[in-house]
Parts: sequence; structure tokens; C-alpha cells
Amino acid sequence: MIMQSNVSYQVMWNRLISVVEEQAQALVRTAFSTSVREAGDLSAGVYDVKGQMLAQAVTGTPGHVNAMADAVAHFIRRIGRQNIFEGDVYITNDPWEGTGHLHDITMVTPSFKNGLLVGFFACTAHVTDIGGRGFGADAASVYEEGLYLPIMKFAERGEVDQTLIQIVRGNVREPDQLIGDMYALATCNEIGHRRLIDMMDEFGLDDLDGIAGFILDNSRHATLERIKALPNAEASGEMTVDGFDTPITLRVKLTVQDARIITDFAGTSGVDKKGINCPLVYAKAYACYALKVAIAPEIPNNAASLAPFEVTAPENTIVNAPHPAPVALRHVIGHLIPDTVYDAFDKMMPGIVPAEGAGCLCNFQVSLRPAPGHQGVRSEVLTFNSGGSGARPAHDGLNATAFPSGVMTMPIEATEQVGPVIIWRKELRPDSGGAGQQRGGLGQYMEVGATDGYEFDFQAMFDRVDHPARGRRGGGLGAPTTIAQDDGAAMRGKGKQFVPARRKVMLGFPGGAGYGNPEARDPALVKRDLARGYITAQTAAAEYGMTAEDIAAVEAAIKAGEDI
Repeated sequence: MIMQSNVSYQVMWNRLISVVEEQAQALVRTAFSTSVREAGDLSAGVYDVKGQMLAQAVTGTPGHVNAMADAVAHFIRRIGRQNIFEGDVYITNDPWEGTGHLHDITMVTPSFKNGLLVGFFACTAHVTDIGGRGFGADAASVYEEGLYLPIMKFAERGEVDQTLIQIVRGNVREPDQLIGDMYALATCNEIGHRRLIDMMDEFGLDDLDGIAGFILDNSRHATLERIKALPNAEASGEMTVDGFDTPITLRVKLTVQDARIITDFAGTSGVDKKGINCPLVYAKAYACYALKVAIAPEIPNNAASLAPFEVTAPENTIVNAPHPAPVALRHVIGHLIPDTVYDAFDKMMPGIVPAEGAGCLCNFQVSLRPAPGHQGVRSEVLTFNSGGSGARPAHDGLNATAFPSGVMTMPIEATEQVGPVIIWRKELRPDSGGAGQQRGGLGQYMEVGATDGYEFDFQAMFDRVDHPARGRRGGGLGAPTTIAQDDGAAMRGKGKQFVPARRKVMLGFPGGAGYGNPEARDPALVKRDLARGYITAQTAAAEYGMTAEDIAAVEAAIKAGEDI
């Protein structure tokens, strides 16, 4: 064993982050589901022999990787160390021991060097179909939501379990796609393992004990320093959101106590009858992420940097839903947790966190089939889209950008090549960003239909219909979500709804809220927003006090092709 310096360990730490990023990119390149290939709805990480996360990929979502941080320990316990062999690959989509719902498959692969276990690689990806009712909130229990895979061996000593493959194929609508994703997950772990062994050979390592200790000790120390710099205090926050049939209230109390921050969700609404419930592991993932972004954003994510953030919630609340609660759309609630946490944090440390944003992804799934009297194939198309993020203390919110998930908006071309769906319109939504000294980010307009001869079920997964994003420090509300058919027929924000042939679904995704008094906004920025079409002349006058003369001057400059 070669003795290593702190400089060498720092180089190895950076290499580990590169290793897991290559692991994640391999998954992006080989996955079958567009949600992975185009939206980056995945995570990847490397763990020590105890199951402690050492590094995560830059590509991926906080909900996946922070939930997955706890998952490997479950795999070790369920499989048993005596049953862990070289060439094994383990699998689960358990919502409570994985990442929150059945549509996320987690693969774990033990990593051996010279016959000795040195660590684990893990990855997670959202799959388009897992059987059952399909991706949506309509189920009344997790048993209806799809095929359940307990923690088990996908492969033992290099041999894939063909019985498992047959069971999976027999229970889903898109078997080739799902099996392809499963093999992609296994392969990306294998690539991570190869790069790890190359690194260990290069640095003369027989195990990861030294580098693991260096990473965890330094991360723990750095995170604790940031927490200790905060005043010992407590504050409460809350937010009301749409829910399924009735509104949901999220309540939180933050307590800073020397070397830890306690986030307690007591008082939050109870378990819902429909599938918007959130297992604690997923709620914890986004609560930790919100605080880490506010306090220590540049400290890499690992087991030690996450440990000081303690999250509790009473069982049978919507953020700690026990089995067998339906949880398919757990992200709808989970993605709104950071804004709730920030409502409390802003009272302790003003001027740091942004205003509320769209929160949850503006996802929808289209189940297409030939209309009566027509020929064709059935198809499942899932697309990821985003509203606007909230304005920040010193900057405008980002347009059509997913915060907190970081998932990318999917291109129209990638969506349309999966099935007979047509995206007739996709553009920024003027006036959707809340007014403020810093303006909220804009949402989007979308119009969705099918090719001739097809009808479809539209699975809506939206929030912010009745409860738009709230401004901070005097900022205005973001625009709410809107949804209807092109003939004016009303549609719900959540749930499966039939759309006849030749009809379109008209969508307006929500905007982020503003930060600060709109009267304090720089007039040059108001002119710029008007010139770019981010706001209309009516909003420029009503919200920002722009005169008719200035509006006319901007409109004239636009016609003349001049820069504003």
C-alpha cells in the first residue's frame, strides 16, 4: 500500500467525481427511455464497503441521488454480505428503500479488486412504463401503480436472472424499452467499476479506506463549519398547494442547533387517497438539498455532507406516507418541499434564498391508440417540461427551468419520434414571471395533439393551478398553471383524461414569483423585458410604471431593429 498525501487524495476525490460522471453519461447514451436520454432523470454514485456515498455524478437529480444515498445500505442488509459475489448486480424499485416510486429502478453493483470487495456503484433512472395504471395519480394504493421489484439479484456472478426478465416482460406495456433500460443501468455501473479499478491501479490502492476517510472527514468538517456560522434559531414556514381533490398544506419548522439543522414537518397534511404521497426518503432528499444549496452549495454531495441535516415527519403525513400508500407522483409534493423550507429559512437568514418557483415538473404522459375505425399501434409518450424558477435576491428567475429537480426540458423532436404525438406549440409564456425588483422566470405555452386517426388519454401531473408561486420581499405572484382542450372543455390539473381524435390540449405552465418591490426594478431591465417579449406593454405600465411614451419608444426601436 502506497502512503498518500492530502494532495494525492484531493486528486483522487476529483477523479472519483469524474468516474461517476462518466458512469452517468454512459447511462444517458445507452438508455432507451427519453426521460433518461433527453431529460437526464437519473443519478449515479460510488460508495464505500459500508454503503456510504463517497461521490455523486454532476448529471442527475437531487431527489434521486440524495434518496439513493440511503439505498445502498438497504441493499447490503437485504442481500446479506455473505451473498455478495463478484459479477453480481442488484435491483429494486421499492419506493421506501429506493427513491420514492415504482417508476424509478435502482441498480447496485459490488466492486471487487483482486477478489476483495472495495465498494459499490449505484444508479437510478426513471422508466417510462412499469405496468399497472401507468404513470399518474389515479391509483388508490401502490399495488395498482405497477410491478414491484423487491431488492434482489438482477445477475449473480455474471448470469442474468432470465425468470426475472420474463416476469418483467409479461407485466409492462413497453417491454423492450424497459429491459433495455435495465441493461443500460447495469452497464453504466460496470463502466464506473472499470474506471475505479484503473484509478486504484494508478495510485497503488488496494482498498478505498484512505480516500473514503479523507472525503468524509473533510466534507463533514466543512459542512459543520457552515452550520456553526449560522445563528442558533428556529423558524416556521408553510405552503398550500393544489393536491388532487383538495388542497394540501406543507408545514415545516427549522431549528439550527450548533452542529445540525433539524427540519420537522409536523402539522403537514395527512396521506392523500390518490398517488401524490411522498415516502420520507424522498421528502428528506429535497429538504436536505434545499438547505445544502442555501448553506454550502460548493461542498460535494456525499454521506458526510448530508449527515448534519436531520429530517423528521410524523408517519401518515403526505411527506411520510407508509406502505401501501399510492406514491407514483411523489415528485409533485417532493419538488415543492424546498420552497416550503425556504419560507422558514428566509425568516432566519433573509436575502439568501429565492422566491417560490413552479416547483414540480410540468410532466405529462400521453397514451395513444387508434381511434375507432383506424389502424395503428398503441404508444406511451412521456415528456418532461418546466415552468419558471423564482426570482433570486440579486437576479431574475430562470425561464422554463426546473428547480429544484434540475431535470432538463425535453426537445419536441425527441418527444414526437417516440409515438404519434404532435407538439403544435412550445414557447415562452409572456407575463408569467411574477413582478419584482427581480422578475420571476417565465413558464411556457404548449399545445399537444395526436396525428390523424389517433385518440389519447392525457395523464396530467401539474400543480400551481389554484396556488401559484408566491413572491418574496414584496415580489408578485407567478402565473398559475392553465389546462383545457382547444374547444374550451375544462381539464383537471391531475389525473388521466380522455382526449378525442383531432382535439388538442392547451397548456400554460406556471411562472416563478418575483423578489422585491416592482417599483425598484431598473427601468432599463423593464425596457429589455418588453423588447424581448417577456412582458407585455400592459404589464410594463401596470406593474412597473412605464410611461406610454417609453413603451412607444421601445416598440419603435423593435420595429427599426435596434438593440434595447
